[in-house]
Amino acid sequence: MALAASGCATSPPVVQSFPVASIGPAMTVSPAVNQTRAALVQALAAHQLVLSDTQAPVRPVESPLLASAPRAVYQVVLPRDPDKGFVVVYEFPDANGAALGAAEEQRYLATGPGRIQMPQGSIQVLRQLGVTVILYDWLPAAALDPSAPAVQQSLETVGVGFPIGG
Repeated sequence: MALAASGCATSPPVVQSFPVASIGPAMTVSPAVNQTRAALVQALAAHQLVLSDTQAPVRPVESPLLASAPRAVYQVVLPRDPDKGFVVVYEFPDANGAALGAAEEQRYLATGPGRIQMPQGSIQVLRQLGVTVILYDWLPAAALDPSAPAVQQSLETVGVGFPIGG
């Protein structure tokens, strides 16, 4: 009887712990993203800059289309400014979708809510390369590394530009 009763005893519930979900799609490295990364490496090499992979939790100012797109984050090595130089590559299903995403981001950064999320004087580089969109922003007044301007110059040679209005 005691054996049967012990089988009915309750045990503490098993608590499972899950990592906190990302606020956006996970980093992906598809063939299209790899091609964009190769183009970035080549453009940056012209100024003796190095692009590295990073796991840093970078979240730039994003319009809804970019916020919901899969992304990969890279970092340009800036020895005197190791917490800067992040480049985000977003992937879309097709080139038309990427152009729509870049155009939406361009409008978002030039007006209202997007503009107030960045320090005054920030510069954004927004480019489309095939099915990907490249976003880089920096603040010249706060740059500590003398190579920082060359990052912008390099990225402006990749793909098609979407200038951000002033």
